[in-house]
Amino acid sequence: MSKSDYRLGLFLLLGSLTAIGPLSIDMYLPSFPRIASTLTASGGAVEFTLAAFFIGLSLGQAFYGPITDRFGRKPPLYGGMALYVLATLGCAFSTSIEMLIFCRFVQALGGCAGMVISRAIVRDHFEAQGAARAFSLLILVMGIAPILAPILGGAILQLASWQGIFWCLAIYGTLSLAAIHFGLEESHPADPNCPLHPLTTLKNYAALCKDKTFIGNVLAGGLAQSGLFTYITGSPFVIIELWHIPAHHFGWVFGSNAFAYILASQINTRLLPKYGIGKILHCATLAPAGFGLVLLLSGATGLGGLPLLLIGLFGYMMSLGFISPNTTACALAKQGHQAGLASALMGALQFSMATVASFSIGLIHAKTALPMTGIMALCGISSLILFRTLVAKPRSPLP
Repeated sequence: MSKSDYRLGLFLLLGSLTAIGPLSIDMYLPSFPRIASTLTASGGAVEFTLAAFFIGLSLGQAFYGPITDRFGRKPPLYGGMALYVLATLGCAFSTSIEMLIFCRFVQALGGCAGMVISRAIVRDHFEAQGAARAFSLLILVMGIAPILAPILGGAILQLASWQGIFWCLAIYGTLSLAAIHFGLEESHPADPNCPLHPLTTLKNYAALCKDKTFIGNVLAGGLAQSGLFTYITGSPFVIIELWHIPAHHFGWVFGSNAFAYILASQINTRLLPKYGIGKILHCATLAPAGFGLVLLLSGATGLGGLPLLLIGLFGYMMSLGFISPNTTACALAKQGHQAGLASALMGALQFSMATVASFSIGLIHAKTALPMTGIMALCGISSLILFRTLVAKPRSPLP
């Protein structure tokens, strides 16, 4: 196999592993009303199955960081994906909302291995500018998941019960395990000198938090993406229940916003050589704040109806195509010696913020679009403030 063929296969595999998160989140969104009916649960309780998944992603990623730096990239992937498959089967067999919430939590603990370790593998192969382009290309692969997942989930609901969605995810996880075994070369050999002592790991995490370039990009990117997860949690209720879009058509609305994310990420690869990461981020971080205010106006007043809401969502999602790959690359630029640890802390912090946003939607659960749009506006504005405070220079913050 040539080097270019392997690189193409690597991007496809890493994109597929990273897509486990979006697939596990998005595919079952159209089934929320049916899960509530089958398990005799409230809409807010069903939304907590999503929040439990976010908690699992946050905690699990912190665990995999030091493990993957010590034992290499592939062994933790095997363990994480095996746990994901078992927990996904548990979701399919759930007979109560409490059991489903628990299995979703464990499912995330396993599935997040693919997300953490994929970022670390990209850093193993590329330096900062190349990593930014690589992460943009990964979005092209993994971005197909948010487009197809709700559509596929809606189609499965037309033919089978909501449990069928989790059977499909279990099959996907099994195929991913096979692909890891046969198609992935180890990019970071085991390092017996890498410490695993909890206190040493905590000290290393604390040192990363003091790095302004790392923490500034992580928090700015994480807050912007928290708006994305707010949208993921709240959109089934807002789109299906409030605006009466049929569940099997929900995927088309959801997919159009995922397309905006993908489109922007590919434009980003063209702009990087000319403008650099810093200038792109300096401009791009304005967009979630601006479109967040549009969403707040829509949710608070109903002005513009469904069209203004959709415009605000589309613009917000498009901005993430510039922010996500570039903040990730900037945060990891100086962390080649501990890419697993840095990737893990990044994921843990970002998904912790997403968890808070998701829980807020579940706790408020007002019968309007305001909780979703208001939290998205708060996330976008906070992202802009933190970026300008901690990074704040219209030039590439790379070494």
